[in-house]
Amino acid sequence: MRRLGIVVPALLVPALLVVAPAQADPVKRPTARGYGGAVSSVDPYATAVGLRVLRAGGNATDAAVATAAALGVTEPFSAGIGGGGYFVHYSAKTGKVRTIDGRETAPKAMPRNAFIDPETGKPYNFSPELVTSGVSVGVPGTLATWQRALDRWGTRDLGDVLRPAARLAADGFVVDNTFRSQVQQNLERFRAFTSTRPLYGHLPRVGSTFRNPDLAATYDLIADRGTAPFYRGAIAREIVRAVRKPPTTARTALPVPKGHLVVRDLRRYRALDQKPTHVGYRGLHVYGMAPSSSGGTTVGEALNILERHPLGTLPRAQALHLYLEASALAFADRGKYVGDPAKVLVPRQQLLSDEYAAERNCAISPTSTLPKPVAGGDVTSYDGVCGSPAGRGPAAADTENTETTHLTVVDRWGDVVSYTLTIEQTGGSGIVVPGRGFLLNNELTDFSAEYDPADPNRIQPLKRPRSSMSPTIVLRHRKPVLALGSPGGSTIITTVLQTLVNRIDLGMTLPQAIAAPRVTQRNGATDQAEPAFAAAYGPALEALGHDVVTYEDIFTGTHEIGAATGIEIGRGGRLTAAAEPDRRGGGSAGVVSRKRR
Repeated sequence: MRRLGIVVPALLVPALLVVAPAQADPVKRPTARGYGGAVSSVDPYATAVGLRVLRAGGNATDAAVATAAALGVTEPFSAGIGGGGYFVHYSAKTGKVRTIDGRETAPKAMPRNAFIDPETGKPYNFSPELVTSGVSVGVPGTLATWQRALDRWGTRDLGDVLRPAARLAADGFVVDNTFRSQVQQNLERFRAFTSTRPLYGHLPRVGSTFRNPDLAATYDLIADRGTAPFYRGAIAREIVRAVRKPPTTARTALPVPKGHLVVRDLRRYRALDQKPTHVGYRGLHVYGMAPSSSGGTTVGEALNILERHPLGTLPRAQALHLYLEASALAFADRGKYVGDPAKVLVPRQQLLSDEYAAERNCAISPTSTLPKPVAGGDVTSYDGVCGSPAGRGPAAADTENTETTHLTVVDRWGDVVSYTLTIEQTGGSGIVVPGRGFLLNNELTDFSAEYDPADPNRIQPLKRPRSSMSPTIVLRHRKPVLALGSPGGSTIITTVLQTLVNRIDLGMTLPQAIAAPRVTQRNGATDQAEPAFAAAYGPALEALGHDVVTYEDIFTGTHEIGAATGIEIGRGGRLTAAAEPDRRGGGSAGVVSRKRR
């Protein structure tokens, strides 16, 4: 296996952040190698914006926020200022990884029966009632995350890094197949709202130019006046109005439950500074996102289990068997224990304990599969010694949607950002804030639909719903060697985990690790696989007791799992930026310079 390298920061070259106008039709390249900084995202326009910020002297945080703002223009159905996310940062100066929790929060007035239809006394259907509603809209955290990240680690102010995206929204971008198909999937929802219909209520032609002048004006307003209009002023009032009285058209037949948001909910919102999760793995240090995300604890627990097996020397099917079984065990504990730590007690230290992993590993057989769904472990009593076999547990409902986005940035000084952001469902709630050009999230659907006082993800006021977002940074000797993440709802966790195993254990390069066919096991009866994975490994895994079926996204009908991006930092500071070659239309990776300067 080719070993992961160590970053050597380039010379500091001071420069003013003067970002040139966007070039027309940037080309998607899934892999780029070079020096001086790199950006990887799902979109060529966004990657180009981030690279121009780096070339103009901005650092990784400046470029990450600028890239994210551009994704709000070109990937508006996956992310934007109407949503939230998790920002993971490595500082070359301190050698430390720190994070920001920018997850959306429930309104203070949100009742525990918010997802129960008062007319029937039964839970609303997930689709269309909850997906397309005001009741599913949480307080957006993305803009607060950008401001907090810039305050902590940036060199530019919010206005500087928003202006390239504002220009992109005003000038427009070329529509591709992915953008058109996402509009097509949501036409009924988009046509249900008077504010959304003019912008997204018709099918754009591939190759046409799409402009969003309202979003450009919103970005310009925030660039001039900061976050105050969004969280305390006119935009806050407009968000509340859209949530409490959704601007539905007279013709729509969709039921659209109203929400509980008030302006004070936005005023009290804070993006939270947070320590990352951390586990050791094969001599590396893997840092991730702590709860309210379940990504860091679940990926970390699975890695702790897998470290007890020499995956790189095993037959491929055997290594994949262990990956799937470790995933099931970690997901069982996720469902039993992980929620917003401000509202429930999350045993984070125990879940990431090596002793606990050793005891959970006892349940895995090299020749057969666990009974699934498997029961969660007991974090109150463990000693690393094998005891009784794992029993069956409750089946956990999964309402997380697959559309999110991830970006990865490295700068010339060696700072790294791994950032996952979302508005949940493709198209979020479907509600564009009137006159503002951005969609609101439907993130509160990530809460459990029915209230159970024992459920760590139950609905509670001012609570952040559990997420699977897993932005990850890997260090060796306090130096970064790899950063990655992915969209995909709860499959984010398995995508990140499988990519790490591919790269660290199975000898793949980063581009190969991202492109490789995927399978996801989330403590369910079946292993859901992409067709290429099922064809290659299905029979061998079925001989071990697995039930390998073809994965299908219930909303898009596609068979793809995730859409990862990542950057590897090699010897001498050589960067390998990688994105998907095919999934979700292919991603876009770029470097500041192909040659060392």
